[in-house]
Amino acid sequence: MTYKEVMEELKKHGSDQTKKVLMNHGAKEPFFGVKVGDMKPIVKKIKKDYKLSLDLYDTGNSDAMYFAGLIADENLMTKKDLQKWAKNAYWYMLSEYTVPWITAESNHGFELALEWIDSDKEMIAAAGWATLSNLVSIKDDDELDLKLLKKLLKRVEKDLQNSKNRVRHTMNGFVIALGCYVEDLTIEALKTADKVGKVNVDMGGTACKVPAAREYIQKVKDKNRIGKKRKMARC
Repeated sequence: MTYKEVMEELKKHGSDQTKKVLMNHGAKEPFFGVKVGDMKPIVKKIKKDYKLSLDLYDTGNSDAMYFAGLIADENLMTKKDLQKWAKNAYWYMLSEYTVPWITAESNHGFELALEWIDSDKEMIAAAGWATLSNLVSIKDDDELDLKLLKKLLKRVEKDLQNSKNRVRHTMNGFVIALGCYVEDLTIEALKTADKVGKVNVDMGGTACKVPAAREYIQKVKDKNRIGKKRKMARC
């Protein structure tokens, strides 16, 4: 499909109701208000298209930017591409899902994640922590630097409560991801969750809630799912 055809398809599936919901969560004009479920059939037609994904992300249209992540070719994404995407990810659906998904699947995941978590820009730092969460969910444990990840848990323990809003959210997600996907660090993640305590995040007046890390990890443990990896980050 061409750029024009994709934009026309997205526009066709947009709705004012969905726009209203997404704007409550942080989306801004211009965008159509397309449900993710309505994007999936279009994605199936395209599968992966590197150039098209870049062109769609450059529109600044939130729907097109999110869609770009669903068709991006992770093997062709350069560090420059990913840096640009992170810089322009202005709300959490982009900074905590689209960008981290593709970055984790790319060849630059760990390098960029560790760079981004040091950023003083909220959305970029959040993208960094979310990328780390995705990386531990898809990489075999022998590909992970467990000593480094353990140090990062200590950093979360020390810094989470004083971090910016969405960074608190993704740091909490990192604790959950380590506890659920890296069996050797599950106990450490639970200890961190206890020391951090309740995590408060301003959800912009929506009904979304911050998951309690210990409870979440325990539920996964009760289902004997600890250490079960995902095939890919994006979904």
